[in-house]
Order: sequence, then structure tokens, then C-alpha cells
Amino acid sequence: MPILPGLGAPMTPRIGVTGLTRAVSGARPQRSELRLRAQRASCRRNPLILSPLLGPELAGQVVESVDGLLLTGGDDMDPSHYGEAPHPSLDPIDPQRDAFELAVFRAARERQVPTLAICRGFQLVNVALGGTLWQDLPSQRPAEIDHRQKGARNDRSHRVEVVPQTMLAQALGATQLEVNSFHHQGIRKLASGLRVSALSPDGLPEGLEQEAGPAWLLAVQWHPEEFHAEAESPDLGLFQALVREAKRASTAARQDQWK
Repeated sequence: MPILPGLGAPMTPRIGVTGLTRAVSGARPQRSELRLRAQRASCRRNPLILSPLLGPELAGQVVESVDGLLLTGGDDMDPSHYGEAPHPSLDPIDPQRDAFELAVFRAARERQVPTLAICRGFQLVNVALGGTLWQDLPSQRPAEIDHRQKGARNDRSHRVEVVPQTMLAQALGATQLEVNSFHHQGIRKLASGLRVSALSPDGLPEGLEQEAGPAWLLAVQWHPEEFHAEAESPDLGLFQALVREAKRASTAARQDQWK
């Protein structure tokens, strides 16, 4: 862990966690998002909630203040971002959040900030890089699997197959696992530069990562933060990998700074 010259305290990586501007299940805005996505999801290395209220104009400054980025779940994206009109089953959208998170993600790519994306974040990554989405899986891509499970948040409702020797397989320490599922949208056209690293039994992408490049990028369609109480859960490896990569990135940046 890096230590600044003249100081005895080790530096811990700062993880930027995207937040909301509305209440979730009756909680005050952003409180539940921070609790679920950061504290309980093993991102306890200086998590900083990133409010959409900051606006896309400040995206560059926001990204400069963090060593890693966690794109969280939430509302559907506005389909205008990938050139489509809204489907009748489109859930509520948040244009303010879309604009902010797209700008933050693109700034993170430019600055090579390690990024982990979850559910909505998984879909945002694909859209930001030029891909498209199924706006409503049940009506546009019917399958036997219900990707919007009715059970508890930590119920594992279907299996995913992870491609061996991928960053996702390395982070999870597994090539097969049961996951939860709370989405009605999914990857339609895969963006250039991404590779699918996990699939559900119906062939829907469940994991994405970059094909090549210096910046670490990993995305999953399920909600691994909901398994925070399972000490042996493979899902915790995703957050550990983000923290590890953020440490590596911050170390490299500070070494360059003090040359």
C-alpha cells in the first residue's frame, strides 16, 4: 500500500459509488444506495457517493478524486441514448442520472480508472460504448428464465456460466454460480471492444469485460452486493478485485507524481 513521502499513514483507495436522487423503498435519497452498494458490498475502502446532482460538467473533476469507480443498479436508461423510441414496458427513467453517469464513465475510461458495473451499470457500459439493449425481455426476447425474480434480494434464482480464463472468472474464483436477477432489460447489440464473459442458460449476457486495453473494466448483470452477508460468497471477489485494481492504479499515479 503506498505511503506519501514524509507521512507515516498508508493511503487507501477511494472508490466512487454512483448514487440516486430519489427515495428507495421509503429511505431518504441516496442513503440506501450507499448502504447497499458500498458498506455492505465490501467496498469499504473510502467509498464516496457520487450524486447525479453534480452534473456531467463536473464528471472530469469527480473522476480525478477517485481511484476506482462502482456503477450501481437502478432505473432503466433512456433508449434515446441508443437511438430507439421508448417501449411501452419501459420503466421510469432519470435523464439527470443518465447524463451524469455516462459522462463519469467516459471520463473514467480516459483516465484509466478501474471500473466495476452492476445491473443498470452493466447496461450503461454497453450503451456508452455504442451497444444497444432489449428494452423489455419478456416481450422482445421471450425465454423460460424470469430475469425479474419475485423472491428476496439475496435469493439465487438462476445459473450463469462464466468463460474460463477471463477477468470475471479470476475475480469470482469460479466458472459457474447461481445468481440473483432483478432486470427486465438486457444486452441486445454488444458494443465494440467488449467481450461477453458470462451467460445465463437462455444465452443472455450476464458478464462483460474489455477485450484489451490498460484500464480495468468488469460488469455483471446481477446484484453481487446482496450477498454481502455470505462470507464465502464468490461474488465478494468482484469488490475485492475492484479495490485491488484501485490500489494498483493509485500506487502507479502517486509514483508518477513523485518522480
